[in-house]
Amino acid sequence: MFDTVVIATDGSETAARAVSVALDFAAAFDASVHALYVLEQRDLEGSPDAVRAELAAALEEAAEDALSAVRDHADRSVETAVREGKPHAEIIRYAEDVDADVVAAGTRGRHGEHAFLLGSVAEGLVRHCDRPVLTVRQLAAEEAGSGLSA
Repeated sequence: MFDTVVIATDGSETAARAVSVALDFAAAFDASVHALYVLEQRDLEGSPDAVRAELAAALEEAAEDALSAVRDHADRSVETAVREGKPHAEIIRYAEDVDADVVAAGTRGRHGEHAFLLGSVAEGLVRHCDRPVLTVRQLAAEEAGSGLSA
């Protein structure tokens, strides 16, 4: 039923929780796992020329750290990829490329509380992805200790 799971990560706390839930989901279905990090176009486009190469290197390092975290927490092999573009569109394209059965993502990433102003990657996935999307929200501090989940 669910043979291939794509986990979208940006290295944030919300993404870490989504990774954990998605890996549990993949284990329950003995599914293969793909982890994807998307470098946002606007992160580099808006940077001054003098620091663009340094910023690109830092973003690539952040991508590798986020993907390493997924591999480190998995009980199975994880295919990883880094793409550049508009996050929700690249995640959807990647899910199509690997014929994913489900896409997992956190509901709030790097843009935090301002996501409602900037547009949410999770919202873009839910609205435009033709595959099931598993969204995982960040728990509030009082929920995290109470045993409540997603």
